Amino acid sequence: MTQVVTPEPRTEGGKHFVSIVMPCLNEAPTVATCVLKALGWLERSGMDGEVLVVDNGSTDGSPDLARSAGARVVFEPVKGYGAALRRGFAEARGDWLVMGDCDDTYEFSDLDGLMAPLAQGADLSIGNRFAGGIAPGAMTWSHRYIGTPMISFLLRLFTGLKVGDSQCGLRAFTRQALEGLELKTDGMELASEMILKAARRGLKVADVPVPYAERLGEAKLNTFRDGWRHLRFLLLASPNYLFTIPGIVLTLAGIVILMAALTSDRIEIGDWTWQPVFAGSIFTVVGFNALLLGFASRLYTSARGITNEDVFVRFYSRYLGLEVFAVLGLALIGAGVVLDVVLLVAAPGGVSQLGLAAIAQTLIVIGANAGLVGAMASLLEEEHV
Repeated sequence: MTQVVTPEPRTEGGKHFVSIVMPCLNEAPTVATCVLKALGWLERSGMDGEVLVVDNGSTDGSPDLARSAGARVVFEPVKGYGAALRRGFAEARGDWLVMGDCDDTYEFSDLDGLMAPLAQGADLSIGNRFAGGIAPGAMTWSHRYIGTPMISFLLRLFTGLKVGDSQCGLRAFTRQALEGLELKTDGMELASEMILKAARRGLKVADVPVPYAERLGEAKLNTFRDGWRHLRFLLLASPNYLFTIPGIVLTLAGIVILMAALTSDRIEIGDWTWQPVFAGSIFTVVGFNALLLGFASRLYTSARGITNEDVFVRFYSRYLGLEVFAVLGLALIGAGVVLDVVLLVAAPGGVSQLGLAAIAQTLIVIGANAGLVGAMASLLEEEHV
């Protein structure tokens, strides 16, 4: 990968220096127009700045057109919207930055509303196309009514941050905020990563209405692929929702079913016979494993700045470790073996032997898994150190 040397951000005469960053992939019909509009806004607003176009492998002459219009052009060989933007952010000289697509869907000739929150102390200003007006044909119905609302809902659920249009590509932010976000994704999911991390780092985020016009040229967004990448990133970056909450529900349900199976190992439903003991064992094992994986993933995501270090991670760092998990695992395995021996030597009366056997095997399985996850957590901790 090409090494990038980040320039020192600067101001001009005490004023903010603004870098307008545009990722570009075969945008020959519109890139020059966008550059000229952005430069015109800089001049009219009295802001010092630059327009930086990041070419991501264009074959239609877009870089030359952007350069002729007055932009500074840099190249990013790694494919992807996020990769191009991160390269542009690293190359930009401004202490205030703007990002936006160069397909002429965003109005670069009027960025006053987008920039105003930064002057008032906000760290990040995000455009809202739904509030600003979407031109007919500018957004497909699946993106307008399903994809973007769903991802925005998940972000509000996971972060509590009230952002009306999580996928709007027109945004402004300070250099200090950018450095605190530590963006890492290469694809379209960078839009979600930025909001998720801004919320978790306590940044001040503004929601600003912006108009959205119909684009010229070929759209680069793939509905299902990019939608899945957003969803995948959000779930992996939110282990409580992916692992912990389902784990608690399944574990509790499994324990209740196993306890009930001690008195009756089968339930008659008409001509059908259901043996709940098997469901109880499965629920408990799967739920306990989800809890363990949720814990390990919290270590992983907090070590990489995706989630904040919480009380559980601090408790693990101070009091737990491979040894504690190993002891817990051995204790659970031991309890399961003892129950098996009891069944073999003198099965107690008044309880279901099948239910007791299921509890024994469940304890052995989750005990082994506790030891294995403890080893994995230790590896993650060593890698972080």
